[in-house]
Amino acid sequence: MDEFSRIQYWNAKRQEQALKVSLGVKVDIGDDAAVVALPYEVHRDQSQYESLYTVDTMVEDIHFSSETTDFEHIGYKALAANLSDIAAMGGIPLHALIAISIPDHYSADHVMRIYNGIYDCANRYKVAIVGGDTTSSPHSLVLTITVIGMVEQGKAILRSGASVGDIVFVTGVPGQSAAGLHLLQHANTSQYPVALVDSLIRAHQQPEPHLQAGRLLSTSNACHALNDISDGLISELSEIAKASHVDIVIDENQIPLSDSMSQYAGKSGQSMFDWVLYGGEDYILVGTASREQFASIEASFREQQLQLYAVGEVIAGNGEVWMDSWNDGLQLQKRNQIMNRGYNHFT
Repeated sequence: MDEFSRIQYWNAKRQEQALKVSLGVKVDIGDDAAVVALPYEVHRDQSQYESLYTVDTMVEDIHFSSETTDFEHIGYKALAANLSDIAAMGGIPLHALIAISIPDHYSADHVMRIYNGIYDCANRYKVAIVGGDTTSSPHSLVLTITVIGMVEQGKAILRSGASVGDIVFVTGVPGQSAAGLHLLQHANTSQYPVALVDSLIRAHQQPEPHLQAGRLLSTSNACHALNDISDGLISELSEIAKASHVDIVIDENQIPLSDSMSQYAGKSGQSMFDWVLYGGEDYILVGTASREQFASIEASFREQQLQLYAVGEVIAGNGEVWMDSWNDGLQLQKRNQIMNRGYNHFT
């Protein structure tokens, strides 16, 4: 198949026309550019919204390996990473563009499976795929996805809004993706319970963006700063602390853990807290919120059956992250500065 036949093969009839119409799509894949009408049908008063733009790239043997993921999950995770960025702004995802560079060792059917994963994620979260670009690559697969979203005017939640006295929270259990990656790379999965293996591998291969949580935090008007955990909990907290010119203290005893992660760490002899603090690609949200209004946020999360955990507080400072540890008598034993050693492409 030539380039245009492949584009048709990978994209034709993958989404309901009603979804695209509802998101304002007038000209779809197949022309020089997509045409999207404003305002969108589902949000008629477009003047009250601002646009969000985010882009993320996955490169073979840097972001993924055929040894630890399959083709469908490459696609799913690539789009989920972008949707997580929209979630971290408190926004609504709308449209996506796919740019893919394909080496010779990928067949058209291999790439079809990648697109299956992309469209699985897109249809689950009601995002219209409206275009992109396809090229050859000399060595490795490169997959870049751009997502356009929207958020109410002036309501985007930034990293720079944390205030002294805020509660620090997470919307899930950090570290499970890193534990799942370690399991795939180093363990004989038959040695562990099926439920343990499945939960950790799913956390790594098919992380879910916390879009509903992001919207609840945005509409609460009490969330001051927000980030998604892509490069590790400490890395994301450090970004918030530096952008907000504050310090953040997390409580070792308040950080949520999963039974699967705890069991696997114990049996494999690994440090669970290395995964929790420095593992990335969880795509849960971490942020700060008004102490006075945090109970109200907790109630809204319970009502929607979503996870929310208070893990620390914001104090005066200059961009550092600390962790409190306690002795058996529940007295503060020590407060240690936690240095950032999350994932960085260039260190």
